[in-house]
Amino acid sequence: MNLAPDAVLGHYRLAEKIGEGGMGVVWKARDLRLDRDVAVKFLSEGPSLSPERRSLLEREARAVAALRHPNIVTIYSIEEFEDALFYTMELVEGTPLTKLIVPGGIEFDRLLAVAFPLTEAIAAAHDRGIIHRDLKPGNVMIEPDGKLKILDFGLARVLEPVLPPLTAGGEADTETAETGITGTLCYMSPEQIRGEAVDHRTDLFSFGVVLFELATGILPFSGNTAADLISSILRDEPRSAVKANPRLPASIDRIFGGLLEKDARSRIASARSLRDSLEALRRESAGRQGEEIPSIAVLPPVDMSPEKDQAYFCEGIAEEIIIALGRVKQLRVASRSASFQFAGGSVDPREIGRRLNVGTLLEGSVRKDGSRLRISAQLLDTLHGFQLWSEIFDREHGDIFAIQEEIARNVVRALQVTLSPREKGALGKISTRHVQAYDYYLRGRGFYNRYTKQDIEFAFQLFTRATELDDSFASAFAGLADCWSYIFLYSERKESVRRQAEEAARRAVELDAESGQAQASYALALSLGGRGEEAVDHFEKAVALEPGLFEGWYYYARHSFAQGEYEKAIRLYEQACRVRPDDYQSPLLMAQIYEEVGRPEDARKSRLRGIELAESRLELHPDDSRALYMGANGLVALGEKERGLEWARRARALAPDDSMLLYNLGCIYSLAGDYEEAMSCLEKSIGVGRMTQKAWYEHDSNLDPLRGLPRFKELLDSLE
Repeated sequence: MNLAPDAVLGHYRLAEKIGEGGMGVVWKARDLRLDRDVAVKFLSEGPSLSPERRSLLEREARAVAALRHPNIVTIYSIEEFEDALFYTMELVEGTPLTKLIVPGGIEFDRLLAVAFPLTEAIAAAHDRGIIHRDLKPGNVMIEPDGKLKILDFGLARVLEPVLPPLTAGGEADTETAETGITGTLCYMSPEQIRGEAVDHRTDLFSFGVVLFELATGILPFSGNTAADLISSILRDEPRSAVKANPRLPASIDRIFGGLLEKDARSRIASARSLRDSLEALRRESAGRQGEEIPSIAVLPPVDMSPEKDQAYFCEGIAEEIIIALGRVKQLRVASRSASFQFAGGSVDPREIGRRLNVGTLLEGSVRKDGSRLRISAQLLDTLHGFQLWSEIFDREHGDIFAIQEEIARNVVRALQVTLSPREKGALGKISTRHVQAYDYYLRGRGFYNRYTKQDIEFAFQLFTRATELDDSFASAFAGLADCWSYIFLYSERKESVRRQAEEAARRAVELDAESGQAQASYALALSLGGRGEEAVDHFEKAVALEPGLFEGWYYYARHSFAQGEYEKAIRLYEQACRVRPDDYQSPLLMAQIYEEVGRPEDARKSRLRGIELAESRLELHPDDSRALYMGANGLVALGEKERGLEWARRARALAPDDSMLLYNLGCIYSLAGDYEEAMSCLEKSIGVGRMTQKAWYEHDSNLDPLRGLPRFKELLDSLE
């Protein structure tokens, strides 16, 4: 039967194809009788099903249809029209669970938020004697509201797909008529692989692999070929989840060991037993956290000023408080980017606490009217939503430094944190008492964080003004150094420019050696000057002083990559991802390193994550050319050539003469196979934008397809 949009089968009108796999193809359709959208799955073997298997399919479908659970997709009916056999089911719109698999693994609380509802769903199915047989991330959907849905429950045994050759990677189905194996290889239990009879415990093994991959970003068993992977599943002990992700509680390895037992008789007995074990682990972890240190997220206060022009000021206040509280060892502070994504007050504090894994939340508002400031602040318990402390400060604008210090001290007091003498001094430490210099600095930081050429120019001017008004303002000198480093990297590759960066950063460190930002700025300038050992020393100081400083981890990772220390660079990028989970740059840059070290599956997952984050960034900032061109590179590398090139064209329209953009466009067109356009972009990046970092052209693997071209060799020679 020819399936096409608007085709009518009985009382179903097809709308669009939404999926395809070994078991068949799935369409979105309209049920004309009940006036609702449904999913329609056409079975690849429908016309050739034997009467016995058709009867089995109907029995199992009826059993699943009778299973009503909020986390299992509901089957409505089995239908036949002409020569097509299909079943209709609840339409689930969202993303597959594979989107949550990231290098280094997800946070423990997020893991539990996935594990608990899925465990309940599996238990409910098993109670009715229904086995899935093909649990994997691709068979779990995440709806827009976060609800999880398991697809194809109970049907895998009946819908035996005809398969491509067996491979070790990905989610290719791996059932063959000869073996009778049904499932996906890397998630299959030993008894499935051996073709033995299976019961509900095969689902527990598969689910264990799924949870392990979510928790760590890797699989518990590995192999370069299907044969190697099968051997590993049958013989090897699973990897340690805690070694792969040290953020996990140590006891989780015991649970994974119970789920991944080779002998089904020794495995965790049931999904309900697994639920009990996970709940005990949650309580144990919560208790341990409670014994350790309190935690907090700081949101930018809401701008209540008449002109609504104080966003930079609100963010600056929150950032300064985050930095101050971050100096207290007995307090865990969520990073700037993690907290700021909830700015605006539209998300319930309890939900913010759950998603950021923090016990308290600092929020408030700012109203600036002339020289007067009215700042309200309140500290909330995110478990119950109770208010722990609140105060209103009605002061002159010049009192902003005292207000920030008072807020930080009140937070520490409310959380009953004992401060060391050094920490007491650190809470009251400020970089300047010049109000106008501080205002320029906050405006400059706002522009710098957008990270475009024009915004960096604005930031440079504002940081310069701040240092002119206060020549002892360490943070402003650090900001100035970062601007000079950006200019050296992406605009003017001159030693005089780099020396400006180093001098400004050295001044920042001389003024405040305890500033992680100053140390990171100095380390970057030293790195650009080829002084690697000194750079590492200052990077280490930066991340030790301010573990929540994204720039410290990010630039340290870039330095390590440039030094050829690939594994170290991966670890540092992973930490940068944890500090700023909404940053698209780190996962996209990390993907290229994974390729370099022969980890293509990790590269794929990292690119998918980076592209998803770039898309989120572009929803808020559609003119972010960096998000466009970095995302374009990831898309082309994943095979989405047309979409990637469309992103590249959008980026070029925004900044046609940006040297860094032109260089990256050269990389993108090289990957896409358009060597003429690639060379044109690279030549322009040198001629117009002065992008003359020869090492980049020599070592960037994106440019490998160009290396045999005489034109590329001439380009390299021009950089001598």
